[in-house]
Amino acid sequence: MRYIPNSPEERQEMLASIGLPNAEELFRSLPADVRLARELKITHPLAEPEVIAAMTEMAAKNTAAEKPSFLGAGVYSHFSPTIVDHLIQRSEFFTSYTPYQPEVSQGTLQYIFEFQTLICQLTGMEVANASMYDGSTAMAEAYVMAQRVTRRDKIVVARSVHPEYKDVARTYTQHGDAEIVEVPFDKETGLLSDTSALDDTTAALVVQSPNFFGCIEDLQSLADAAHAVGALFIVAVTEAISFGLLKSPGSCGADIVVGEGQSFGIPMSFGGPHVGLFACKEKYVRQMPGRLCGVAYDKNGNRGFVLTLSTREQHIRREKATSNICTNQGLIALAATIYMEAMGKQGLQEVAEQNAQKATYAKKRIGELDGFSIPFSAPTFNEFVVRGPKPAVEILDGVQAKGIIGGLALSKYYSEHDSDLLVCVTETNTKQQIDALVRAIGG
Repeated sequence: MRYIPNSPEERQEMLASIGLPNAEELFRSLPADVRLARELKITHPLAEPEVIAAMTEMAAKNTAAEKPSFLGAGVYSHFSPTIVDHLIQRSEFFTSYTPYQPEVSQGTLQYIFEFQTLICQLTGMEVANASMYDGSTAMAEAYVMAQRVTRRDKIVVARSVHPEYKDVARTYTQHGDAEIVEVPFDKETGLLSDTSALDDTTAALVVQSPNFFGCIEDLQSLADAAHAVGALFIVAVTEAISFGLLKSPGSCGADIVVGEGQSFGIPMSFGGPHVGLFACKEKYVRQMPGRLCGVAYDKNGNRGFVLTLSTREQHIRREKATSNICTNQGLIALAATIYMEAMGKQGLQEVAEQNAQKATYAKKRIGELDGFSIPFSAPTFNEFVVRGPKPAVEILDGVQAKGIIGGLALSKYYSEHDSDLLVCVTETNTKQQIDALVRAIGG
């Protein structure tokens, strides 16, 4: 146990032993104007029972987890089989590190390979990497990958892509050569329909489907428009459960598919940690960020798993690396793999169907309320926009006063949508909860 001096005399004695008159001298290399000029507001040392009691008291203040919630917008409430949490807490998974030595990392390498295989099957792509930090950083990496592949710098991105994903991508690329051009969505359908910004300087067209408003984009026509000018077509997906029902982006002409895998058995956890998905066509594999696990055979023909590609800056590529933030989310990717294996194709499809059916019921009921409407005509999956007779913030405050988290006010990201709110319904929402939401909104 580390010894921490408590009395001023003990602290002064320790300082004297290293030749310093006071603790401030330890930080003399820092400018005075950035130093904290007061004591830290922390408690005195606590015994373990006291720590547990204090944490329990704080946790009891979090009532949000007990309320019916219809909040989505990138992080979703889904049921996770207990087998997921049970298996990932086994010590050999919980403590494993980067599988640099394949001879002692076959278990880790095998589940990474299975994760990649499952992501390829879901996205309809030919190769997938071992995962990334989250969906937003995966999209940022897709920007710079498109620049490398096409040797162009113009990125055309739909305004209906998750605003926080766009912020992360802009932050990631702002000191490079990328020229980011944002294009509007159709006010009637909620879809991207104007592709006039595409030209022979465009590296990629980036869309999200289902988009931030829950609308399902016409991916094939957008892919055709991008390919007509020699650009790549990048599809971002924030709600991975939609893969269980919708046509895969790869079958619609996508060149790169990125997304957030949180829906696959990962707790919402107040926004993280989650897991980023990244898949592409095989011809672009050497430009793909992150690490990729493959199958190899020894001289006796025995199958084994190895890191086939790992072009990080700390490896052989140095300044030519495809990325410098591409350590895979090992434990979280394992949880997603266990979820997908446990659910299987049929289970994932059934979950997706429940999401779509319950959301359709909620959308119909809310759309029938006096003063409320559904502004976008495009088909949706499990999220949809509701337009009310007054500011959405006021509507949601009223709903929350009745013990329900009703959704997200779009004015947070789109100032012209002051009266619009984004509602998400998943398989965890019961009919009784949906009916209660309808009553609360109507009231």
